[in-house]
Amino acid sequence: MEENTKEKGDKGEELAAKYLEEHGYQIIQKKWKAGRFEVDIIAENKTHCVFVEVKMRYSNTYGEPWEAVNKAKRKKICASADAYIREKQIEKEPRFDIISILHIKNSVHIQHLEDAFYPLVN
Repeated sequence: MEENTKEKGDKGEELAAKYLEEHGYQIIQKKWKAGRFEVDIIAENKTHCVFVEVKMRYSNTYGEPWEAVNKAKRKKICASADAYIREKQIEKEPRFDIISILHIKNSVHIQHLEDAFYPLVN
């Protein structure tokens, strides 16, 4: 059975959250939304509030999953993080990570790109 986009996204986010927890992060929230803003996973470690974009693919025919996080997507993630930080009055320094998951047949490869990008200045 072919997974739809939402099911694939949910599966990727669950794999990413498990990976982060196994590497010492505390998951604060999954699928945070407020109006037009959304973040896949918000986690924290001792020093940072980490905003994580998760991309999962079943093939790398069209490139690695993380390559789908283009300039427009990064800008949206940064705006969402700003809204979250203001709403929750977060004191920790923000960081923007990407978790890239390549799931081919029975093999799952997870790549965690820390500090994957920085807020864009207009």
